[in-house]
Amino acid sequence: MQKQSLEQSLIELIFGAASIRRWNDQINPMEFTELDKQAHKMIIAWALAKCEEDRHAGLVKWRLLIEGAMYELLQRIILTDIKPPVFHRMMAENGPQLNEWVLKELFPLTSTVKGGFTERMRRYLLDPGYARYEKRILKAAHYLATQWEFNILYKLCPFIRGIDQIKAEIEDQLEDHIDLIGVQKIALGRKTAGFIDLCGQLRFQKRWSQSPRIPATSVLGHMLMVAIMTYLALCDTDACEQRIVNGFQGALFHDLPEALTRDITSPVKNAVEGLADTIKKYENLQMEEKVQPLVPSRWYRELSYFTDNEFENRVILDGKIITGLTFEELSEKYNDDAYFPMDGEIICCADKLAAFIEAVESIRNGVTSRHLQEGMERLSREYQDKMVGPVDFGQVFAGFRKVLS
Repeated sequence: MQKQSLEQSLIELIFGAASIRRWNDQINPMEFTELDKQAHKMIIAWALAKCEEDRHAGLVKWRLLIEGAMYELLQRIILTDIKPPVFHRMMAENGPQLNEWVLKELFPLTSTVKGGFTERMRRYLLDPGYARYEKRILKAAHYLATQWEFNILYKLCPFIRGIDQIKAEIEDQLEDHIDLIGVQKIALGRKTAGFIDLCGQLRFQKRWSQSPRIPATSVLGHMLMVAIMTYLALCDTDACEQRIVNGFQGALFHDLPEALTRDITSPVKNAVEGLADTIKKYENLQMEEKVQPLVPSRWYRELSYFTDNEFENRVILDGKIITGLTFEELSEKYNDDAYFPMDGEIICCADKLAAFIEAVESIRNGVTSRHLQEGMERLSREYQDKMVGPVDFGQVFAGFRKVLS
């Protein structure tokens, strides 16, 4: 990436959400982080949007939904850990001025992202009529993700003064969004809620389980980091809109099978010939047994497209999935929404970059181990000259490596 240093700063800012603690004024049994919350929120938003599209195809503008989630995450990071009642009061009384300040703070980091990202962020934060429907879905997803966290806390300490008021406020907000069919389905506590719970369990699975780290990121937060970096990389290409949407969503769900199998590291997968294929077959079997019953068949087909051969470039041609394509073939022959194109190679690079950042940032924070050092060195060697089309991943890896110099 020619503008690597600025984009590196943006990635570092977003990764910082892994260190923003939530509910830190309450007794809680685990560390809730903003990165995990935002990842869960985006998965819930996907489910709510799919429910809406089941009623009216084409109703949701998916790129606006994805970008809206990113804008709200960036806004939240800049405004840091403000208690929700205070945050909502501030936005109600001084929203435009606060958002102008947020935009000013973010401009040096976002202005290099191609495709009008910063301009749309300004419109999203300042124009109440822009992406109105997508904002409503994201707001409902926000409160559902908050309720999911709160339910864990409430079971631990229902006696804490004021906690019933928090419970009532969350429920009141969800009632205001009950016209969304997905909110109704999740409220029933049946299949759709089960899918949301399954994805939420990825909060509990920590990355690099053999090594202490600061911050100790989860698989769920990792998935969002990979999705955002995939999006940023695709903005540096001439990818069509569906390709950008698929890249983000494919990356967001690429580790979903780990909710069923736990995290199996790359060195283990590659230790024995054929082991990776065995693991993949088991993951597919588990997806069929555990995930398929929780979602409509059309959703499951899309999830399977995201998670099968997740690191291969692919398209759908005459109803068949075609894999093994190069970036050039994808860009020159299939760069059209009709082919439902997916940049698995870029998702793979973003996945490895996220792992590299996790190791580098922990070492930078003073917590290291043999596993982190070996992983960092291996990924650095493997990706030092890596380019995918116009995207120079090698330069980005080198940039993050320099922070340890």
